[in-house]
Amino acid sequence: MKPTGSELSALLGSAAVLWSDIVHAVEETISPIDTVWKPSKAEFGRICLLQHKKRTLLYLTPEKEKVLVAIVLGERAFGLAMSSSLPATIKKMFAEARPYAEGRGIRFPVISQTDVPTIKKLVEIKTAPK
Repeated sequence: MKPTGSELSALLGSAAVLWSDIVHAVEETISPIDTVWKPSKAEFGRICLLQHKKRTLLYLTPEKEKVLVAIVLGERAFGLAMSSSLPATIKKMFAEARPYAEGRGIRFPVISQTDVPTIKKLVEIKTAPK
């Protein structure tokens, strides 16, 4: 069930701006974007999937004053990520992530505006044409 804007804002607090910046950054990279809400064991009880044509690009988990972002990259995208200008901390997380059939997944908190370009870059890598 989709939360109301006020429910989401109440939980996110000052991070509500980051939430909308992330969604807009993904929309700038690839459109149209669908937001799909699923039940979750997280504190808020729901997680938001940003999808393009039924393909999940990002998982957003709203938390108190912050946003948790999760992304899964397949092997080809993982290779592109490792040779990109992504921050070393992100590359290290991917390098240490266990490879599964669907790819390697990482999760990290978005604390400030400076993290948004990194998320945009990750989505660009994930959606890069073959």
